Amino acid sequence: MNSLWTELVDLPANLSHHLLISILSLLLGILVSLPLALLAIRKKSFQAPVLTFVSIVQTIPSLALLALMVPVLVGVNYLLTPVTGLSLPELGFIPTIVALTLYSLLPILRNSVTGLLNVDPAIKEAAKGVGMTPRQSLWKVELPLALPVIVAGIRTATVWTVGIATLATPVGQKCLGNFIFRGLQTRNWTSVLVGCVAAACLAIVLDSLIGRLQQAIEDRKTTTIKRTGGVLAFILVFGLSAPALFAAFQQAPEGSSPQAISETSETTQAEQEPIVVGAKTFTEQFILAELMTQRLEAAGLPVTKKESLGSTIIFDGLTTGEIDVYVDYTGTIWSNHMQREGTKAPWKILVEMSAWLEEEHGIRTLGTLGFENAYALAMRREDAQRLGIETIADLAEQAPDLTIGGDFEFFGRPEWKALEQSYGLSFGEKTSYESTFMYEAIKRDEVDVISAFSTDGRIEAYELVILDDPRQAIPPYDAAILLSEDVADNQDVVDALSPLIEEIKPFQMRRANLRVDREKDKRTVKETAEWLWDEIEDR
Repeated sequence: MNSLWTELVDLPANLSHHLLISILSLLLGILVSLPLALLAIRKKSFQAPVLTFVSIVQTIPSLALLALMVPVLVGVNYLLTPVTGLSLPELGFIPTIVALTLYSLLPILRNSVTGLLNVDPAIKEAAKGVGMTPRQSLWKVELPLALPVIVAGIRTATVWTVGIATLATPVGQKCLGNFIFRGLQTRNWTSVLVGCVAAACLAIVLDSLIGRLQQAIEDRKTTTIKRTGGVLAFILVFGLSAPALFAAFQQAPEGSSPQAISETSETTQAEQEPIVVGAKTFTEQFILAELMTQRLEAAGLPVTKKESLGSTIIFDGLTTGEIDVYVDYTGTIWSNHMQREGTKAPWKILVEMSAWLEEEHGIRTLGTLGFENAYALAMRREDAQRLGIETIADLAEQAPDLTIGGDFEFFGRPEWKALEQSYGLSFGEKTSYESTFMYEAIKRDEVDVISAFSTDGRIEAYELVILDDPRQAIPPYDAAILLSEDVADNQDVVDALSPLIEEIKPFQMRRANLRVDREKDKRTVKETAEWLWDEIEDR
């Protein structure tokens, strides 16, 4: 019950943002689709290309389309900023709206074209015969007759958009997907359930209302059309303003008037923009982001979080200032962003990485946290002992008869290529998993080897063993706090986070991760971050 209440506390904020991006994307989809449909029926040569384009968009996996919007906006800003001085946000709201709008086009556009083309030619001739112009015929005859089919397309687009909007979390947009992504990573099935149920309920409510409107249009029930249309109009207006209203309500002192609410919100915004703390897509990142958030809030700084971001997306956000602080790993920066091959001593990599980040992006490396979380190949202890495998070199000899599971990123990362080249690894089968299910897969004997994380508490809990890397193909992965150029010289931020530097030991991080990941006696991310700070203070 406590877990459910904890999730429900965050529901209004996430739901308000989910409603906003869904409603706005649908509205833009309608505004784009209807003119395109009218143009398509008037110019037959235009019809096939436009329908083909929106069909191709629909074949792109929704999560991939959302992620692709980030580099697209980077390119747009590269061209736009030098000319206009303006820069579009590359994370969060803008890429989400563009992607969802594109996804909403196909059902609305296709149904609009179909409905207009299927109007009885005799009726159109009759309209022409009574002296109507083509424009009058379109607005007074064809569109009203095609309206039920058009509304059916909007109904389909609504359900799609509300569902796909849950995938906006990895590009930094707050939505109901926050519950789902966080819950999957931390094995909090209550959180997953809250996100899924809330999204389903929202889709059902909107679908039912639009379905009722569609039926009323078909039956020519004017009163029902007005009432249902009024409800949908209210939802439209409320959806577009919900996040702002909710934020103002949160900030207002008890008993404040609406005017005071507005003035308080504007004053707070004017005083200081919130510090944006980022987190990647796994438990350790959630804990560290919450720990930094608590330290910043304790220093009296306003803070907001963007979680479940991919490695590239979160780093790009730091370089553009959309993320102010997050924890990354020296090996990730070294391999993925600096594009360096081979390894060096941990301190040398840290020095070169810090210099490169400052010179190339103005990013400040505040310091390392005191532990390393490296990629590592792990096996079930009993299997490793039975097969006589202690190192990756031993594994390479038997790899063709074994299967390996990795997280979403692993097989495309430089570390995997380095392992293949250094040891000649060639497995019988490779499978990618969401990291939670990757551990479940090796626990249930579905794979023989996984790309584990060295501080993951499940290594010990599931009786896994990490294989030695004698050729040092995998670089060091010291956890380090990175500050964007915008806050690099903010002494309040530096003072708030400096007490964390070199204070978290590897065993403490493993325990913290296990507290969140284990099924029995499970702790929340917030509770675990508080526990970790107590551990630091006790020393």
